[in-house]
Formats: sequence, C-alpha cells, structure tokens
Amino acid sequence: MTGLLAEVGAMIVGLDQLAADLLVSIRDPAITKVMNSVTGLGSATAAAVVVGLFYLADYHEEVATSVLALGLTGPVVLTLMGLVQRPFPANPVCVTSGEMVAHSFPSGHAASVTVFALLAARSERLPLAPTAVLAAMIALSRMYLGTHYLSDTLAGIGIGAAAFIVATRWLTDSRQAIVTYIQNR
Repeated sequence: MTGLLAEVGAMIVGLDQLAADLLVSIRDPAITKVMNSVTGLGSATAAAVVVGLFYLADYHEEVATSVLALGLTGPVVLTLMGLVQRPFPANPVCVTSGEMVAHSFPSGHAASVTVFALLAARSERLPLAPTAVLAAMIALSRMYLGTHYLSDTLAGIGIGAAAFIVATRWLTDSRQAIVTYIQNR
C-alpha cells in the first residue's frame, strides 16, 4: 500500500510540474495583467461582497447557502494548509499580501468560487454561464500566476463542492424538519 501511495504521489507531482511548466511557457504580459485582475475575484473579500449583494437583493436562500458553505471551506482549507504545508510553486508572478505566509495546498480561491458556481447552477436567479466561466478563470489564474499547482486547485474545487453539498443538504433537512414540526403541532 505504501508503494502504491508513493507512486500516486509521484504521478500527481509529475502532473503538477507538467501543468506548471506549460503555464509558465505561455506567460505573456497581457495575459498576466488579465490574470492578476481576475484572481482577486476569488478572495475572501470578494466572497463577502458577493454574499452582501445577495443579501441586498433579498436572495435569502443564496445568502444562507453561501455563508454556510464558505464557512465550511475556510476551516478545511486552513487546516489542510497547516497539515500538508506544501510550498508554493517556484517563481510566482503575483503574490498578494499575506499569501506566502500560507501554503499552496489546497486553493481557497478555487474552493470559494466553486461554491458560487454550484450556487448559480442551483439557483434560478443567478446566471450560470458567466459564473461558471469566471470560476474557471479564477481557478486557472491561480495556476497561471504560480500561486498553486494543478492538484492544489483541484483539491480546492473538491472542497468547495463538498461544502456546497453539505450546506444544501443541511439547509434542506433543517427546512423540512421545521415544516414537519409546524405541521405536527
């Protein structure tokens, strides 16, 4: 079993390096400028602004789901960063303040934008195509700018998806429990 894990780990590292090398090879000042602009849209501050806009628009279900899902992603991402302590890729193009204090695995940006993309897929009020494209661009920007490897980004996407599923399930179950309680009074 240990040998298998070592082989899988080596394959992941190899794919990560291959993807990183490919993205470094296509770096261009114009693309880098766009990616620098896009990447900030996946930050915790941007997520808070989006949730605030949902609140102002009276999108109560979207507020509840995003707050709960993002509230789950944060501790998971920070715990895994502390446990894994994976160094950032070499030669990042862009590093925001405090970013290099953390570690590369997993991508919190990818986790949060996945929550919003899945929320758009579920909501009739949110535009799916632009949200999904923006989420993909933000995830790609993290790798392009050299702040995450492919596996960091995929792990972030998985964490965001899992948190979204847990949040929607919990909210659905809670809502049903309240309805049942009221009906049985």
